[in-house]
Order: sequence, then C-alpha cells, then structure tokens
Amino acid sequence: MDKSKPCLVTGGSGYIGLHVVSQLLDAGYTVHATVRDLQNDKKVAPLRDLRARPGQLQLFEADLLRPGSFAQAMKGCSVVFHVASPFPWLPKIRDGQKECVEPAVQGTKNVLDSVNLEDSVKRVVLTSSMGAVYGDYVDARQMDGNVLHERYWNTTSSVTHNPYAYSKVLAEKEAWAAAAAQSRWDLVVLCPGLVLGPSLSPSSASGSLNLLDDVLRGRHFLGVPPLSFFIVDVRDVAVAHIRATERPQAHGRYLVLPTVMTSIVDISRFLRTIYEGPSWWLPTWQLPKFLLMIMGPRVGLSRKWIGANMGIEFTSDNSRSVRELGIDYTRLEQTLKDHYESWKKQEEGRR
Repeated sequence: MDKSKPCLVTGGSGYIGLHVVSQLLDAGYTVHATVRDLQNDKKVAPLRDLRARPGQLQLFEADLLRPGSFAQAMKGCSVVFHVASPFPWLPKIRDGQKECVEPAVQGTKNVLDSVNLEDSVKRVVLTSSMGAVYGDYVDARQMDGNVLHERYWNTTSSVTHNPYAYSKVLAEKEAWAAAAAQSRWDLVVLCPGLVLGPSLSPSSASGSLNLLDDVLRGRHFLGVPPLSFFIVDVRDVAVAHIRATERPQAHGRYLVLPTVMTSIVDISRFLRTIYEGPSWWLPTWQLPKFLLMIMGPRVGLSRKWIGANMGIEFTSDNSRSVRELGIDYTRLEQTLKDHYESWKKQEEGRR
C-alpha cells in the first residue's frame, strides 16, 4: 500500500472499522473514514479522538443505500477497505431483507460502483464473514473431515433463515462479480469468526458484542445454550485488513479465525475468574437442548436453527491467514480479559 496516497475505510465508526482506522493511523497512513451522520457526536467522537495518532484522518459522510455517496471520500485513495455492513444480533432481527440484505448488498454495489469510477484505487479489501462460508453448524458434516476452509460457500441460508449470513453471501458474490468484470483493481476478502475484544466506542452496535453483554449482565444466569463459536480478537481482524494491502501477494478469501471453537459456557467460566459482580450471574452449566427447543421461539430462535447449530462443533483451517498474512492470533484468555475491561470501563462511564 502506497503511504503517499490515502486509503478509505467505510464504516469507520463501527466496532471493526475503528480498529482498522486506529492501526492505519498508528502506521502513519492518511485515512479517509466514512460515517453515516457527521452530526452524530456519539458515533463520531471516538474517530475524532484518534486524530492524535501519527497518521492523518479525514471524515466523510456516506450512506450504504445512497448511490454515489462514497465518491468524495474515495478521491485519490489507492486502497478501499469496505467494512461497513450491519450486524444485528440474530434474535433481534425482524425483517431480514431490510435489516441485513439491502444494506449489505446495495452498500457493496454502491461502494464498488464508486471504485470503478476512481482510477487511483488498486485494491479493495472486503470484510465478509464466516457466515458467507457456512450457514448452519450442521453444514460442516458435508465438509472434508468436518474442517472449515475458504473454498466453501454457504448454500443453506436465506432471507428468513440466517438472514445476516445470507446477506454476507450475496454481498461477497456481488464483490467478486464486480472484480471479475474489470482489471484495474483486485479484491481480497476476509471472513472473520465471531469478533470480540476491546471496543473503542461506547456506541458500537455489532451483534458480536451482544453475546458477552448478555452474559455479563446476568441474562443467562439460569444457564447458557450449548453453542460454540470461532472467536477472533478484533485487533487481529484489523491486522488482517492491513496485511491484506501491505502484502501484494495476498489474494482470494481468508478465514480470519482460530482453528477450534469455544463454547459459551467456557467463556462464562473464564469470565467468572475476573468478574467483579456477583459470580452467580455467570453460569458454569449449559441448558439442555430440548428445553431450548421449547423456549427458543419465544426469544426469536427457530427450532430449525436450534437443531442445526446447538451442540455441534467442528474445526477450521486458518493456515492461509497465518502463512500469507502473518497473523499471530491473540490468546482467547487475553481477548476475553481485554473485552471485559473495556466493557467495565464503558459501564462506569454510563453511570
């Protein structure tokens, strides 16, 4: 990546976007970052706080659903990091088309339409998701050795079943089609796991933050579901974005996640060792699957989803991200500790 030219980060005020901007500035880059509303001080203030870093930061207003709104922010940029995309927590999704599919797909199209009109852009890094690689955990039974790999695509999600994952499939395919239709810029896609770690903003709305927030607030004190995740540190995800541009040989898709899953109950057990509230809020046991089949629909989880995901684990092959991007994954305990410290600090700030 040419430091003499700026780079663009869409969704600069988001959970991942802020860390990408922060690390780029620390490395001395000139960064253009977009937000939906420059008048929203709660969202913009954490970005403005980063202006003390070595690099230079300019903020622009842009909307995923407004064609052409990214053009001004993109002027003169050599690299575009398209990070912006909504990530609502599954139980809270009411309209998959409007909440997930439209902003993800139309937003990707609008950003890449502007890329095609800006001759300075040479590489686009798209933040996709492991949800674009598989839909339900049961899908792993069709993978070689039950091992997740970049070559797989999610073919089981829809606008009504796993709509967030479905939106990431459609958005990524939109990006690959746009990249194939021209030869000036190339595309690198990152597919992170469940992103945790310290938040740089008290107003971050990523669905991944809801998981630990619910646990830390004692909303699962009766027990946690038998569900596991590939947990990756948000700072490692940011590193992967920057390495994907600094290493010319980077290409294709990369899984950005560990090789093994971690269950919610193991997360809760670890948090108990550092939690400063009542320990009984953080359970050390899992709820039986049959009970969740009864309770799930009341909190927005279908029986189909519960049956296809809970109690199922598999592994992943992250070797490309280690070998080609040089990612040295943060230990889970460190990620959870730093996540908790960040959560506690922000809770104290709200009082």
